[in-house]
Amino acid sequence: MAVETANRALTADLIAALRYWPGVIWGGQKNPPDPVDMTVLPPFFNQMLQDLPWWNRDWKVDRVQPGHPVETGDHRCDPVMRFTEVSIPGTVASDNGESLPLVAKVGFTGDQLVRFQAKIGDVVIGPAVAPAGRSEPHPFGRMLTGLMDQRGIPVRDMARAAGLSMSTIHMLRRGHNPNLLQARLIAGILDMSEADVSVIAGLDDDGAQ
Repeated sequence: MAVETANRALTADLIAALRYWPGVIWGGQKNPPDPVDMTVLPPFFNQMLQDLPWWNRDWKVDRVQPGHPVETGDHRCDPVMRFTEVSIPGTVASDNGESLPLVAKVGFTGDQLVRFQAKIGDVVIGPAVAPAGRSEPHPFGRMLTGLMDQRGIPVRDMARAAGLSMSTIHMLRRGHNPNLLQARLIAGILDMSEADVSVIAGLDDDGAQ
């Protein structure tokens, strides 16, 4: 049984809590945001974890703190086009009183959930989007598909403009791991910086995955 994370919409309250970053400095100045309701995050994380058929439901997220973000582009740009990934620290606790540290990593664009991963203690877990026995698609595929759709760019036009084959674009949209050259070529067509697309693709400076 796979847990579907694609096509999950985040509520305005969830987005506000995920984007509550009191430690962030914009333009060299720290401007603390207005407080938001952080209590919406534990139920959201618990639902994501409980969708895993093997998750022990005796363990629940019981505490979270403001997140540490990585956001592509200028923070003033259109939020529908902006990709945000935020790490939320906290704890999970069991019914018998045990507790473990938690870091929940959530990636989203607009109100669409793109990536979810949780590190609990020393274990990294995340819901699957592929059936058992099949490799997980790279999250860049969902991002690429969404950005192309938002901009009205057909696969044929993306392939021609980027100098790539249509089969390559189709593979990337289905979750094939992109390389640094492909990310750079696609960035220009999406009117995004190469650095931003590389971050979304999970590529470092030397192109390693």
